[in-house]
Amino acid sequence: MKEIILLKDHFNEAEILNDFFKSKSLDSRLLDSNNLKTLNLPKSCLICSNELMEKIGGKSDLLKISRNIGSTNLIVLNSDESKYEIKKDLGGAFLEISCTNVDEVIIEIVFQIISSEKYSFSDKKTHALINMAKKVAKTDVTVFIHGPTGTGKEVISNFIHQNSERSENPFVAINCAAIPENMLEAMLFGHEKGAFTGASSANKGIFRAADTGTLLLDEISEMPLSLQAKLLRVLQEKKVTPIGGQRDIEVDVRVIATTNRDMIEEVQEKKFREDLYYRLNVFPIETSNLSERPNDIIPISIALLKRHCSLENIPLISKEAQNILKTYTWPGNVRELENVLQRAIVLCEDNIINQKDIMIDSSISEKLYADQGLNNNNRKAVQA
Repeated sequence: MKEIILLKDHFNEAEILNDFFKSKSLDSRLLDSNNLKTLNLPKSCLICSNELMEKIGGKSDLLKISRNIGSTNLIVLNSDESKYEIKKDLGGAFLEISCTNVDEVIIEIVFQIISSEKYSFSDKKTHALINMAKKVAKTDVTVFIHGPTGTGKEVISNFIHQNSERSENPFVAINCAAIPENMLEAMLFGHEKGAFTGASSANKGIFRAADTGTLLLDEISEMPLSLQAKLLRVLQEKKVTPIGGQRDIEVDVRVIATTNRDMIEEVQEKKFREDLYYRLNVFPIETSNLSERPNDIIPISIALLKRHCSLENIPLISKEAQNILKTYTWPGNVRELENVLQRAIVLCEDNIINQKDIMIDSSISEKLYADQGLNNNNRKAVQA
C-alpha cells in the first residue's frame, strides 16, 4: 500500500481521515503544504482540500507539486458543495470529490479509492476476527472456519492465504457441495488416462494443483462419507494417489475447511467422521451474522458498491438509506446486502442511494417499514 499524505492546511477533516487510515494500519501522515517542496515521496497518494488547491493556484499548480515530490495519486476533497460528485482525470490519477460534508460514507469511499482491499470493516468483532486470522496466517496449521452462509468464510480463507508465506503460490478453492459424488474424488486427487469411462486424458487434481499453496475445502460437511476416509489419509500422509495410479505423489498443501453446519451434531449423527473432524479442527474460527456486527454494514456496502460501479460512479448513501441498512436484520448476510445494493444502483438518481431505492424482499420488509413508520408511498417505492 502506498504512503498517504494529508495536507492539513484549510482541511478540517484531515485529522479524522488520518486517524481512520491509521486504524486500517495504513501508512498515513499529516503535513503542512509548506514542507512539500523539500520532500521526495515516490508513489505516494496526496490528499488535500479544494480550498488549499485554490490557494496554491489551482489544479495545474497542485499537479506540478504532486509530480515534483513523486506522488502518483492526487485526491481533492470539496466538502462545501450541495451536490455529490466524483470527477476523474488523468486516468484516475486525479480525483475531485464534492460533497456536503465528510461523513462515514465519504471516508469509506476515499478508503476504497486508494485501497486494494476487497472489503472494509469497523466492528470490534471483525477486528478481533482479522487479528486472529493474521496470527494463524503466520503458521501452517489447518484451519476450520464455521459460520452462517454469506458471512465471509471464503474471504477469511483468502485473507489467511494472502498473509501467509504461501501467498505467492496457488490458492485453490473447491465447493464440496457443488460437485457430484462420482466426480469429486477425481477432482480432488486426480486420475490417470483411461482410469474410468470418459477419462480421455490424465488430470492431476485439486490437491496437486494447490501444491505449495493453500487449498480451501468449502462446505466440507457435504463431502460423502466414502470420500472422508480418503481425505483423512491424504491429510495424515501428505500424499495423494490418483484414480488408476500405482504410486503415491507427495503434496505440500495448507488446508482450510469451511462449513455452515453444527459439526459436533454432524459427528454425533454419523454424517461426518470424528477422526477427520479433529484432523481439520486444529484452529477453529467462527464468523458471525452481519446483524451481530452492525458497524460493518456501511464499510462493506461501500466496498460492494465499488465492485459494481466505476470509480467516478460510486454512489453516495443518504442518511435515511443508511438507517434502513443498519436496522435491517440481513438473514442472507453479505450476499443479501449485495443484492439490495445492486438493486439500489439501478434505481438511484443523481448517484445518490435514497430511502426509496432500498428494495428489500416484501415478505420481510413489511415489518421493517412499519417499525420505522414509513408511509405507503415510500413502501411502494421500495418494494416496487
